[in-house]
Amino acid sequence: MADSTFFGDPFRRFFWSPLVWSGSPSAPAAMDWLETPSSHIFKIDVPGSGREAVKVQLEEGNVLSIRSEGSSATAAKEEQQLKEVVWHVAERGRGSFSRQIALPDNVRADQIKAQVENGVLTVVVPKEPIPPKPKPRTIAVSSKL
Repeated sequence: MADSTFFGDPFRRFFWSPLVWSGSPSAPAAMDWLETPSSHIFKIDVPGSGREAVKVQLEEGNVLSIRSEGSSATAAKEEQQLKEVVWHVAERGRGSFSRQIALPDNVRADQIKAQVENGVLTVVVPKEPIPPKPKPRTIAVSSKL
């Protein structure tokens, strides 16, 4: 079996994480995934969504689930109030989206933090410190354990 380093952790999890987008013909929410020595940082565009509309959960199997209800209900109310308005272009995302990301095993699940500011959701997932690699040494062999 050939070892593929490109699709190894964490890349395999990133490329195969499902993305579901509904509501608007706009492009799906863009996401950046950064890794520092101490944490994984996810930055996801959620234009027009406040903290009330965004839900971040850690699900079984170390899966980070991010959902946004979008602003379609607000837009529908605005349309009803303005009966004489004619829409010519509607490109700004109003739909909802859902994204699931399989996290690496070395995260501190109890310390995950999320914040929405200026249309960007930032999720910080701290990592466990990596124990030092054992130094090479000779193991004594005996006749009985």
